[in-house]
Amino acid sequence: MSETYIARSSAIAARMLAGEMMVMNSADSTFFTLNEVATAIWQAADGHTPLREIVRSHVCEQFEVDPEQAQTDAEQFVAELSTHGILLVADHPLEAP
Repeated sequence: MSETYIARSSAIAARMLAGEMMVMNSADSTFFTLNEVATAIWQAADGHTPLREIVRSHVCEQFEVDPEQAQTDAEQFVAELSTHGILLVADHPLEAP
């Protein structure tokens, strides 16, 4: 099974406001408000930790969620943000932005 690695793009602006992470792509002004689970994934997106490990250690341990469902949801979240250039995705570790 190949791994998926994710990293935050350097072309974004992100701020925690009132307990929610606000993320905007500065290139096209695409804006997202992340829930707690998405924020946990976002904060752990270091480019070196596989998504599977992020889900296990940052999602399943913090939130009561089925591991398979958490993985599926995380993959969908990552796919959506990567299409907007907010998250970088690769099948190998990424350099820090």
